[in-house]
Parts: sequence; structure tokens; C-alpha cells
Amino acid sequence: MESNIDLYREPDGNNRPPVKQPGKNDKSSKKIYIWLPLCIALSIAVGIFIGNKFSVFGFSGGWISNSSSGTKKIETIFDYINKSYVDTVNINEIVESAIPSIISELDPHSTYISAENMSLSGDELEGHFSGIGVEFMITNDTVAIVNVIPGGPSEAVGIIPGDRIVYVNDSLFAGNEVSEDKVFRNLRGKKNTKVKLGIKRATSKDIINFEVTRADVPVKTVPASYMLDNKIGYIKVNKFGSTTYNEFISAIARLKKQGCESFIVDLQQNTGGYMGAAITMVNEFLSNGDMIVYTEGRSYPRENVFADGSGTCKDNTLVVLVDEGSASASEIFAGAMQDNDRGLIVGRRSFGKGLVQNRFTFKDGSALQLTIARYHTPSGRCIQKAYTKGDRSDYDLDLINRYNRGEFDSRDSIKLDNLPLFHTSAGRPVYGDDGILSDVFIPRDTAGVNSYYLRVANSGLMREYAFNYTEQHRDAISKNATWQEALKYLERQPLVDLLAEYAYQKGIRRQPYLIEQARKLLHTQLTSFIIRNIYGEEGFYPVFQKDDLIIKEAVKLIKEGKASPKAISEESYK
Repeated sequence: MESNIDLYREPDGNNRPPVKQPGKNDKSSKKIYIWLPLCIALSIAVGIFIGNKFSVFGFSGGWISNSSSGTKKIETIFDYINKSYVDTVNINEIVESAIPSIISELDPHSTYISAENMSLSGDELEGHFSGIGVEFMITNDTVAIVNVIPGGPSEAVGIIPGDRIVYVNDSLFAGNEVSEDKVFRNLRGKKNTKVKLGIKRATSKDIINFEVTRADVPVKTVPASYMLDNKIGYIKVNKFGSTTYNEFISAIARLKKQGCESFIVDLQQNTGGYMGAAITMVNEFLSNGDMIVYTEGRSYPRENVFADGSGTCKDNTLVVLVDEGSASASEIFAGAMQDNDRGLIVGRRSFGKGLVQNRFTFKDGSALQLTIARYHTPSGRCIQKAYTKGDRSDYDLDLINRYNRGEFDSRDSIKLDNLPLFHTSAGRPVYGDDGILSDVFIPRDTAGVNSYYLRVANSGLMREYAFNYTEQHRDAISKNATWQEALKYLERQPLVDLLAEYAYQKGIRRQPYLIEQARKLLHTQLTSFIIRNIYGEEGFYPVFQKDDLIIKEAVKLIKEGKASPKAISEESYK
């Protein structure tokens, strides 16, 4: 058996584990942790195989007995269908269809993942997936290689950015039927399996054939870290996986060598991941004995986690950026900093996911992620927002409802009246049950966002044109040794006007006033995409984020000496 934990995993390798509170229930909690999801999930499927041991029905009148309890009733139904249904049925398919419906009656984050979907998604939280190692986009009904991942199998055989995949395993792989899902199904797969690719390259009239052996492709969870000035460093964390702590601590070390004294940790749109990764990262900033988090569930005794004092950044200024897409492990990180008055939280109210899932993987490769506990921030808050068991409609619409209420634009739209009140270690008021409320509110940036920009961006034409421009000018751009030099070259090019012409040819009419209004935003995003196509994430983030309001505000707070919960006024976090 294989068991992975979403939001609760011990750190791997050289990670320093935090101090846990000892208790008498350690052994029993471990047993529960292992067997609880197994008992629930397997009670559904195992009944198919043990049904013959029960006297489940009589043939006169179809009478069914011994089926009053829930699990036995399910076993009875499956067995009765298997033995007596008028047509031949695939009972395994029925089970696969039934399990998601059963799990949906629980909370919004308990879920069943089929073996097929597990194989497609890979295990990116483990820092890799199995595939050919390329980034792609679909343009003009063909799969275009945008980037080849360094160290991956495609790079090894000589595939380069700009190549277009037109054949897969000798079958045509182009046209209206090509979709992202079809690409994933054909290019991802088990490690050491082979796939034949027919490539069209701009420099060759003939199709070039490659045989690529699928392998584990590394996935970076900390895609960017760079200096914003001579003392302030920025670190972007996309998710919390098994490699995140090592990537994070490497970024810290690299920035400190460049003179970094203050850190901005960006968790915007970070939907979470492993709890252990968040804990070890928090440990870098807290003093010995400071609480990081505690978890508790009906069959999962309370477990406290404290900092062990070995962190390397206990004296560095810290600002944490969050928004409505920051969830789960991101909220553990932000909540620990806020409740310990250790770092300033800047941005907008976070998502509000305070549930802990345990992942149990079945032998067929499918998996059950079952909620087994709630986590609480050091002040005692559970930040899980409200939900109704078995009904996800309101839960799934929550972010849209927040937007419609104006919450992304004004802090006053956030209603705190019915939320439980807690206090940080310094006595500041904080609230539970509905995400992490930022200490300093920053509205969404709408500069340049108009109807023309939205049509171009939502149609995918901006990324498509950026790719086409890259291919047409790759030699000229690549002559620049660094992305900084390439940026200077691109800033002299009429990129927005060229994009407007391209969009016009694709059916989006020119609107000169709106184009001019959105020009700065369009140019920034175009240049960032073009630079990413050649120089990767290292150049993308500094260009894409150069006018970012929330980063600018964080830098301003640090420079003004206000990047501390104790330094900001009461009005900043009311």
C-alpha cells in the first residue's frame, strides 16, 4: 500500500522537522491515520467480492434481507446487480461511477481520483511527473513546443522550442480534434515507456522523427526568486510539495548572498499542498517554542507543532502576499506568521480551506483523498469557510460571490460581524471561519483592463502571438546574453501594434482608444511571454511583475519601516 498525505506530510531528506508535542495517543493516532480512509473506501468496493458470503436474496419475488445497515446495503445492491440484472454489466464501472457520488456527500475537499486521472495528473507535489518534458500550446490546430524542460527526455533527443508535433506514434496529431486533454493523454505516461514523435521544424522541409523515452520531469514549486532592490528579496511559491522546502531554503541562501535583509514571500494563487512543507518553511522564521499549527479531528487527536528555533531567518523582516486564491498550506504559512505577529500579511482575504486530507492510493492507481481533521492557527482559528455537506453549489460560487460583493476592490465589503474573534500573541484582533484577512488590504489592479484587453487575453491570442513573434525573431532575441538585454531590445519594438493587427486578422476589431488605454499592460505582458519563451521563468517574473501593485506596496512598507504588525496603525487591519 502507498499512502500520501495532502496537507500533512513529514518533511523528507534534510528537512528539519519541527518540534511536536508528545502525547499518549501517538501510537493510536498513527493507527487511525493509516486505517481510517482504508476502512471507509474499501467498504464500498470489497463488497463486490465478498457478497457471496451473505444470504442476500431469495429468487421468489426478489426478496432482499440483511441490508438494513448502510455498508451492507451497498454490498447487497452491487451483488444483486451483478447476479440478477437483465443485461450483462461491468460492475467495476458501476463502482467507479458510484464512489464519487458517495464522497460528494461529505465535505467539498474529500474526493475520489480515478486511476486514469491519477496517471494524467502525475504526482507534481512530489516534484515531478512522468512525460516527455515540454511546455506546449495549441496554435493553428497543431501542438507547438514553447519550451523544453532542461534535463528532460525531449532535450536529450534534440527537440527544441518552436518544433511542432504533427505525428504521434505514426498517427496524424493535428487538426480540430487536438485538445490539451488529448495531448496529455498521448504525451504523458509511465516512466520508461516510449513515444514516437513526428516533428515539423522551421529549418527543415521534411518531418523529423524522434523516439522519446518518458521519464520523471522535474517540477519547480519555487519558480522565481530575485532581488527587488539591494536589500529586499522576492520569492514566489506556486505550491507546497516535497521539494518546496529545499527550493525555498536555496532561494533564501542565494538572496542572502546578494545582500538580502527583508523577504517578500508571494503565496498569491497558491492553492496549497503538503502541510509538512509549509511547517518547515514557517520554522525558518519563528523562534523556539512558537506554535506553528495544530490539527484535530474526530478520530485524530490534537497534535501541536512548534518551531524548534533552528530557523535561518528569525531576524529578517517578512511580508507575505496572499489573495483569494491562496489556500490550505498557504493559509497555514500566513496564519502562523500573523498569529505570532512575525510577518505582515498584505493583499486580500485568502480562500478559506482549513481541512486536512489523507490520501490513500489503491492498487489500481486510483486514490481517495479523505478529510480526517481540521487545522488551527496558533490563536485557535480554524479558517475553513462555511459549507453544506452534500451541496457544493454555494461553496463553488464563493469567489464569484465575493467578486460581485466588491470584496476584491474594497475591504469594507468584507463582513466580519458573525465571525469568531481571536487575538494574536500581541493582542491584535483576527477572525476565524473565513480565510486569513490581510493586515494591509490591496485591491485588485484594474489599470489597463478594458473590454479590448479582455477579448485579446481571454481568446488566448496574446500568448499565441507572443509565441509566433518569438519564432520569427528567435535569432535576433537570442543574441542578447541576458533577459535584461533582451528586454531593452523588445521595448524598442512595436509589439502592441503588431498584436492589434494579428488580433484583427483573427476577428477582433481594432478599437484605437481602448488599445491606447491598455497599451502599457499589453506591452508588459507580451514582452514577459516572449522572454519566457527563450529565457524561462527567471526572466518572466521580473518583467511580468514590474508594475505589480501588491509587490510595490510591500516594498514601500518595508522601506518605510512599516512591514511589521506592531508598526502599522490600528486602522490598517481593522
